[in-house]
Amino acid sequence: MRVLISGGAGFVASHLADRWIADGHDVIAVDNLITGRRANIAHLLENPAFTYIQQDICDPLQIDGRLDGVFHMASPASPFDYLAHPIETMLVNSVGTKRMLDLARAQNARYLLASTSECYGDPLEHPQRETYWGNVNPIGPRAVYDEAKRFAEAMTMSYHREYGVDTKIVRIFNTYGPRMKLDDGRVVPAFLDQALNGRPITIFGDGSQTRSFCYVSDLVDGLTRLILSEEHEPVNIGNPTELTILEFAEVIQKLVGSSCAIERQPLPKDDPKQRKPDITKAKERLGWEPGVSLADGLAATVEFFRAQQAVAG
Repeated sequence: MRVLISGGAGFVASHLADRWIADGHDVIAVDNLITGRRANIAHLLENPAFTYIQQDICDPLQIDGRLDGVFHMASPASPFDYLAHPIETMLVNSVGTKRMLDLARAQNARYLLASTSECYGDPLEHPQRETYWGNVNPIGPRAVYDEAKRFAEAMTMSYHREYGVDTKIVRIFNTYGPRMKLDDGRVVPAFLDQALNGRPITIFGDGSQTRSFCYVSDLVDGLTRLILSEEHEPVNIGNPTELTILEFAEVIQKLVGSSCAIERQPLPKDDPKQRKPDITKAKERLGWEPGVSLADGLAATVEFFRAQQAVAG
């Protein structure tokens, strides 16, 4: 197959490119590098199966030759990034989504939208099933991401219903692994950055809020299974093993061998209290469930960050 990955220099998307090239396919990655990094795809640039285009997908995009699939992965995804780029976040999930859908329609290609568990907002249902409509503040600071993704889902389903585009929607839960940015504000890199550098680990509120963490290779396997499936409505992909933020901070302390303190700060506005996927649908429709343990995934992630620190001196 020949596939296009928007946001192809991002954390998850670069791992997705690795997987598809390893499986024998050709990949075109498009990224404007607002939050993506060229370093994430540097090892692919000389590979004849890989093509990189530096461009904003909100602008007209010319692709020569056939396309069999479009992965729409482009968007700032961490709170630091989407709060720093609110307008760009809303545009890439509206204008950019339409561009990618038009491309898939013109090419008669499969299309996958990378949506998010943030569509559930601060959920009143636990764990979250795909049938839950969410509890989102449409004018809060996080709405630039939450509502943008909800709009992108609506646009995707409209193209499926109106034009028969073979669309898929994945709602991605917390994912971690190598190539994350230490300063992107998400829990795993934030805690690792603080612990590896001997600084206090910062938790917000009393630390009783919960998250579940999925290793990136498990997510990529889920994305691959989904785009090749006949499923059109949203599917949760995430690891249902749930920890409180305080418990996770203690896991990081032990893993890194750090005796650093834990500091508490006020809970940010609209921060979800609970986040855990119901993955029944992924199991039944895709034959998917996570296989990488938290211990193994975190060990690989710590190794990556320590190597990055060594290079930086």
